[in-house]
Amino acid sequence: MAPSSSASPSPSMAAPSLSRPPLTQRKVRSSADRSISPPPKKYRSMTEIMKVAKRVELPADVDDGDNGGDEEEEEEVEEDYGGVVCEQCGSGERAEELLLCDKCNKGFHMLCLSPIVVRVPIGPWHCPHCSGDQHRVIKSFSQKKIVDFFRIQKESQIVIRCTSAQADIRKRRKRSLVFHKRRRRLLPFTPTEDPQQRLDQMASLASALTALGMEFSDELTYMPGMAPRSANRAKFESGGMQVLSKEDTETLEQCRAMYKRGECPPLMVVFDSREGYTVEADGPIKDLTIIAEYTGDVDYIRNRQQDDCDSMMTLLLATDPSRSLVICPDKHGNISRFVNGINNHSPESKKKQNLKCVRYSVNGACCVLLVALRDIAKGERLYYDYNGYEQEYPTHHFL
Repeated sequence: MAPSSSASPSPSMAAPSLSRPPLTQRKVRSSADRSISPPPKKYRSMTEIMKVAKRVELPADVDDGDNGGDEEEEEEVEEDYGGVVCEQCGSGERAEELLLCDKCNKGFHMLCLSPIVVRVPIGPWHCPHCSGDQHRVIKSFSQKKIVDFFRIQKESQIVIRCTSAQADIRKRRKRSLVFHKRRRRLLPFTPTEDPQQRLDQMASLASALTALGMEFSDELTYMPGMAPRSANRAKFESGGMQVLSKEDTETLEQCRAMYKRGECPPLMVVFDSREGYTVEADGPIKDLTIIAEYTGDVDYIRNRQQDDCDSMMTLLLATDPSRSLVICPDKHGNISRFVNGINNHSPESKKKQNLKCVRYSVNGACCVLLVALRDIAKGERLYYDYNGYEQEYPTHHFL
């Protein structure tokens, strides 16, 4: 960079015959002058540099050597992958949707896979055959491992809270039926009475979480580098949020207490070759029963724009978009991670919906609950509408 005109020496000053002034005549900068930082440098963008840059041509011998080899390699790569077709449908069309397995180099359309792949995976990807998804089985867990995995507390630690909650329910039943008709309250789930069957249910969930490299968490988690707990405030919601009543909040606390002592809803996680992991009712479930609270890591939506997690749940839609939050169950979560969605474009698929996803304000914080829409029979799979708020999730290829 050329010096400024005020600092440019005159021809007479630049003559070599002149000697430097004595030390006593030199100007010494004060401490205040030294503290002043130089003005920031201005950098040109790459576009501006490329506009004025000169074109450089390599010598002929270099061009015939290394560069020629690179062109041949590029042609070979194009020949290798130009004829890739989907192993399921046999078509090579829609190349932008073709995924190449990093192990067998075979191609698969994202929508031809079972279960389908909604977003292009980040990092290495393996087809169902190479990853062993088609042969996944529920692993066996001992009772001690289940207790450690779910961090089950002793019954004496929470029996007082549970007893008070049950007493509140008995008091509610004595009230008039007219009040119940005006407003229906949420119900706590009824755990399976058989201890061995309950262990099998928890083992199925532990197996699915382990297969995805997840840790169990029955509450929202706030990790460093993500949204803090203070960001989860229902008052930021655009247009306000439904407040969970006092009675329903007590029911939710009762469900949380049952989870902590190892009493879970009658649900089994199974693996289906077409749908992936999914959830089945292992016993009858009544209408308006709280199935689960949607849990996972809480983060800002702006940080997850390029995330390939297919199970993110909206937690907060703030008036200021920069404050909007999502739940990301890719590292921590519970059984809600494996409940599948319906196909919003298929009348038959809509009939399968038996759960609803509702966002509530609980003590000033946002939470998401999965609640039964109707009575659910044993063996029935659980489904809810993924597009309850944004209408953005692609579901037209769901089963």
